[in-house]
Amino acid sequence: QIDPLVYEEQQLWVSGVKGKENTYRIPLPYTPKGRLQAFAEARKASSRDAGQKFIAMRRSTDKGATWSPTRFIVDDGQDPDGLNLGSLVVDEEKGLIILVYSLHFHTTKAAGTMMVVSDTDGLSWSRPRNISGQIGVQPFSPGPGFGIQKKKQSKKTRFLHFVNVLHSNGTWPLTIYRSKPKGFESKQRTLLSCPTSLQPVEMTDGSIIVNVRNQNYYHCRCRIVVRSLDGGLTLPIDQLYFDYTLVDPAVAAGALQKDGVLYFTNPAHEYYRINLTLRWSTTHGQVWENKTVRIWGGPSGYSSMTSLNSCSVEDSKFIYVIYEKGLKNYYETISFVKIHLFGGK
Repeated sequence: QIDPLVYEEQQLWVSGVKGKENTYRIPLPYTPKGRLQAFAEARKASSRDAGQKFIAMRRSTDKGATWSPTRFIVDDGQDPDGLNLGSLVVDEEKGLIILVYSLHFHTTKAAGTMMVVSDTDGLSWSRPRNISGQIGVQPFSPGPGFGIQKKKQSKKTRFLHFVNVLHSNGTWPLTIYRSKPKGFESKQRTLLSCPTSLQPVEMTDGSIIVNVRNQNYYHCRCRIVVRSLDGGLTLPIDQLYFDYTLVDPAVAAGALQKDGVLYFTNPAHEYYRINLTLRWSTTHGQVWENKTVRIWGGPSGYSSMTSLNSCSVEDSKFIYVIYEKGLKNYYETISFVKIHLFGGK
C-alpha cells in the first residue's frame, strides 16, 4: 500500500551567498543509467526571469546520498535577456541526455531555442546548438520540466517536448514538438491561449497526460489537465478538464508515473507559494487519494520529480523530488528529497 514518507532531504543550491550566484531557480532532475542528475538556472545578478545565467548541474552516483560539486554546463555571458530552462529528455536506447532551453524569450532580440547534448552520462556536454531553423524563430519556452521518450506507442525513439510559443498578440498557446536526436518537427496543437509550465506523463496504457499551469486562473485556481489518447498526435478538447483537487497558485509542478501510480507535487494553496505537497492517484489522475504528504509547509515554488527505473526491488520503493524552498522566500534554496513510497518499510 502506498504510504509515502520523506526519507532524506538535503540542500543542493543556496541563493544569495556572497561572491556566488544571486539566485538558483527552475530545478530539473533526471536519472540516466541509474545516476541522479540535477539541473537549475543559476541567475547571476538578480532573481528576475530575464537576465544573465548559467545552467548549473550536479550528479549523484549513490542515489542522492552525496553529490558532485556544481558545474556550469552553459554560460550566456552578460546577456541582459539570457537563457531559461528548459525541457530535459533522455534517449534511453542511445544513452543521450538532451536539454532544450530558450534564449531571449522576454525581448524582441533574436529569440532562439537552444539544445545541448551529453553522451557521457552528464560528464561532458556538447556546445549549444541553435535549433530555431528547424522549429521556427518565434520565442519558445520549453517546459520547464522533462519531455518524454514514448514507450507504449509505436515509433519508440520519438521524443515529445511540450512548449509555449509567445505570439505577437500576447498569447502562449500549447505546442508539441516531436523529435529524434538529429532533428525536430513541429506539430502545433493550440488548446488554450495561456497555458504554461507543461509537464507530460506517459501512462501505462500509452495515453499521455499533460498537467498544465493555469496561468490566468481560468475557471479556477487549480491545474488544467489534458490527455492525448494517440501518443501525442492530438490533444482533443473533450479530453481537457480542470482538476479542482489540485489547487495551485500558478507554478511549475511535478508529475511522475511509477508502476501505474501517478504522483503530483506542487505548493497546495490557491494564492501563495507555500505548502509543497505530494499527492498520488491509482486511477490515472481521475481520483486522487484523500491522504497527502506535506513535504514542506513553508515557502515553496517550482518542483520536479523522477525515479530510478531499474528492476531492483529497492529502487521500486523510492521517488525523488527537487524543489524550491525557503523560510521567507521560496527561491532561497533548491532542495532534494528522497521519498520512500511504503512508509520506510
